Amino acid sequence: MPARRKAVAAVALGLAASALPALSAAPAAAHGSMGDPVSGVAQCYAEGPESPRSGACRATVAAGGTQALYDGNGIRIGDANGRHQELIPDGRLCSAGNEEFEGLDLARADWPATAVDSGPTTFAYRATAPHKGTFTVYPTKAGYDPARPLAWSDLDLAHPAATAVDPR
Repeated sequence: MPARRKAVAAVALGLAASALPALSAAPAAAHGSMGDPVSGVAQCYAEGPESPRSGACRATVAAGGTQALYDGNGIRIGDANGRHQELIPDGRLCSAGNEEFEGLDLARADWPATAVDSGPTTFAYRATAPHKGTFTVYPTKAGYDPARPLAWSDLDLAHPAATAVDPR
């Protein structure tokens, strides 16, 4: 494992974060969003859905409207039962394959991204509606290009960056 790796690029965390439940190996743990490192949907919501400042967030709104930023908690597949790779196609990981959130799947190099050391790292998930379950955050592999659509093969599925069970 390299000394520094990019955490799930906000594409993945915008995926990030709303799609975190979509990437889990079990049913979604909570509705909410990754706050640190920030997910794409959380960043765009913080910028203001009606007039975001960053290019990535403006492009997200142009592609799918503002509602997805208000409903970021809805990026999930509650009954996937560990079949996420089967149900969510490459290039649609950040939206969990849901057309309402397709703007989050845009391949862009300007999504927020955080380099993560190979040692201990703190992740802050904002659980707005906690419930039982598990979610896992996967880092992108070294060399991942956020200007390409995110694929399952871009994630280091063998080495999760964080896992939470029944978050509060």
